[in-house]
Amino acid sequence: MTRLSRRIFVLGGLTAAGAALTPLQGARAAAPYPFKLGVASGDPAPDSVVLWTRLAPSPLNADGQGGMANADVTVEWQVSTNASFSSLVASGSVAARYADAHSVHVIAGGLAADSDYYYRFRAQGHISPVGRTRTAPAPGTFGRDLVMAFASCAHYESGYYTAYRRMAEDNPGLVLHLGDYIYEGGTNTSAVRQHVGAEIVSLADYRRRYALYKSDPDLQAAHAAAPWLVVPDDHEVENNYANMVRADSSPALTATQWTARRTAAYRAYYENMPLRPTSAPAGNSIPLYRRVRWGQLATFHMLDTRQFRDDQACGDGWKVCSDADLATRSLTGAAQETWLLDGLAQHYGTWDILGQQVFFARQLDANGAANMDAWDGYRASRARIQTGWQQRGVRNPVVLTGDVHNSWANELKADYANPASATIGTELVCTSITSGGNGSATTTIPNAAANPHLTFYSNRRGYVRTTISRSQIRADFRSVNTVTEHGAAVSTARSFVILDGRPGLQAG
Repeated sequence: MTRLSRRIFVLGGLTAAGAALTPLQGARAAAPYPFKLGVASGDPAPDSVVLWTRLAPSPLNADGQGGMANADVTVEWQVSTNASFSSLVASGSVAARYADAHSVHVIAGGLAADSDYYYRFRAQGHISPVGRTRTAPAPGTFGRDLVMAFASCAHYESGYYTAYRRMAEDNPGLVLHLGDYIYEGGTNTSAVRQHVGAEIVSLADYRRRYALYKSDPDLQAAHAAAPWLVVPDDHEVENNYANMVRADSSPALTATQWTARRTAAYRAYYENMPLRPTSAPAGNSIPLYRRVRWGQLATFHMLDTRQFRDDQACGDGWKVCSDADLATRSLTGAAQETWLLDGLAQHYGTWDILGQQVFFARQLDANGAANMDAWDGYRASRARIQTGWQQRGVRNPVVLTGDVHNSWANELKADYANPASATIGTELVCTSITSGGNGSATTTIPNAAANPHLTFYSNRRGYVRTTISRSQIRADFRSVNTVTEHGAAVSTARSFVILDGRPGLQAG
């Protein structure tokens, strides 16, 4: 994250034929520093990766433009095999457009498979922080073992992003973010730190909220440490929305205003995430479910469980609800469900990893009620996917989940009503980065008697670090004791191993 001098940037550009950057004129740059939101990379392929930044010298300006003038700006970029940029492998320039809040999405191509790189940007006489990224292994090869971390639910007002910093210090090769990157609510003056402004509705509001979150140095460190695969949940738009149905009428919006809000939310999400142009929104929808192949080691099936779902059954909440069993109900929508099952049938990698947002395994409370916002509210949809991967001979299905602000490790059953039925997959649930505050030290599984397939629970904040190899996935549940004070140490609350060809959890 070190800002590099103009001299280093220019010399780096001179080391590759044709890649020299024009030296700056004058001893000092006139424009204010524009890289206050850091840098990021994402969606790695064997030969390319997305590089992202957004110019914003005054990130919290109310117009959402980050203090930038109404003009496009040329941004130069470089990719190197080392942090000194003495060996460039790719470089170029791109226009940061006012219409896009001066965000840029560079496809840095021509890269070697399964390789580490460093990248940076220059604009308006300033050098960006340096980011580290990597490419995926080539098809048909396993490449190196992959350290992959995943996280979700980073409510700014609930605490400090220490868990992001600790994640960066673990030096992952890949990070998955499974939703609730931002929260849409207004300012809570009694919170640990405050949102700026009222509940966000307009495009300017969403842009400014992302700018607030992305100004955090711990989040910037996590982005600069590794490429990310991102999918949103609900708070990137509005709490508990389902397709075009709102959870409630607060704030009061007409149908036209609600459509405009969703359109603005998706546009701002794309502008602020390291996504490929194939994920750019079109009006009030955005194509986010996608498959990222990690050679022969793993396939990441990134799901969207908000945009196409049926409305929550029985009015949402925790309910005993027969409508949750209706065969017509879907959490993914028919097209995405078909896409997922078709992809699982290809057996591209040893591990088929589903990156998604809401609790997948059955989870009942003491009264037999279940969460209608999770897969328990769409039981036939879950059954079709579980049966589908069994029928297709998927050897190692692993579901990764966010949303619930607790850590869980779950065994997925062929028949949840029969504890002795076959274990057919594994679910790992990350806790929140901050949402819910400090939590507590409890690890007692809630309603364990009703849910014998739920193996582990923790109420601390943190993330999950996995190490993926040909023979196993090791999962370390990493947690911090406090988020209301900055800088807490991280520890491993529990570790598990998932063995190749043996769904379920082994002690780690």
